[in-house]
Amino acid sequence: MQIGAHLPQLGRGASRAALMEFLTEAERLGVHSGWVSDHIAWPADIESKYPYSDDGAFPAPNDMAWLDPIGTLLFAAACTETMLLGQTVLIMGYRPPIQTAKLMATLDRLSDGRAILGAGVGWMREEFEALGMPYDNRGARADEQLEIFHALFTDETPSYDGRFYSFPEIKFEPKPVQERVPVWIGGSSEAAYRRTVRFGDCFHAAFQPIETVAEAWARVQELAAEAGREGEITLSTRLYLDPASSMKPELSVAGSPDQMADTIGRWAEIGCEHLLVDITAPGGPSGRLDALSTFMTEAVNG
Repeated sequence: MQIGAHLPQLGRGASRAALMEFLTEAERLGVHSGWVSDHIAWPADIESKYPYSDDGAFPAPNDMAWLDPIGTLLFAAACTETMLLGQTVLIMGYRPPIQTAKLMATLDRLSDGRAILGAGVGWMREEFEALGMPYDNRGARADEQLEIFHALFTDETPSYDGRFYSFPEIKFEPKPVQERVPVWIGGSSEAAYRRTVRFGDCFHAAFQPIETVAEAWARVQELAAEAGREGEITLSTRLYLDPASSMKPELSVAGSPDQMADTIGRWAEIGCEHLLVDITAPGGPSGRLDALSTFMTEAVNG
């Protein structure tokens, strides 16, 4: 099982020193990948429902400090040598597609080919509105953006003429180091499953029980077989790393190292190859780093 870790990108502890320490130690521990989340502007009042909580409330307060996702990964690229760097997930509709493509190509260049594009369509209408970006048809817009990325990253003189986006022939340089920047698709709908098969290298589930993810993964595999992509897509899930067992157990890797190892085994049985842990341990970035160290040395490699 590959292990990814959410970086200390959020809150008062999100600092240069904390990020450098976390990245250096995580890479030493053998963490496969480092991840960030994407929010730009928090509305004072949020009526949109978060899809991964029972009551629709987003678990983080709207006054929490939140570093830019790709900016944070550019910093991480300079602090690491082997760790892959991705977003869980980047909201396609928050930015113009050529701008996003330039940022991703820059990240891949400066990390020497370690970028992952985690793509999602978003859920918070109010944030789209605050950014002056359209919320309607966000799934179809995301699909066009992914088509644009492919053109920009591969064509010598790319152009695009779609329903929502268009541009004439342009030069777009530099291209990413990787011939194909891996695309990890997040979501929990039929549209997300189909987007995964059309564009994705990995289906990236988040904060859902194993039974729910197993059903979604079965559907992705069914669609992949129909599209002639059987065996080409992998499965990842994002869970809380919760040593104190304070979160919902079905959404967590929790308890003793042996219990954590057992949880990893159950996820592996349904075909999950990558586990992204979102660390909930107290004590700020240093406390989360201690929890990650114990997890990697005793549960993963013990």
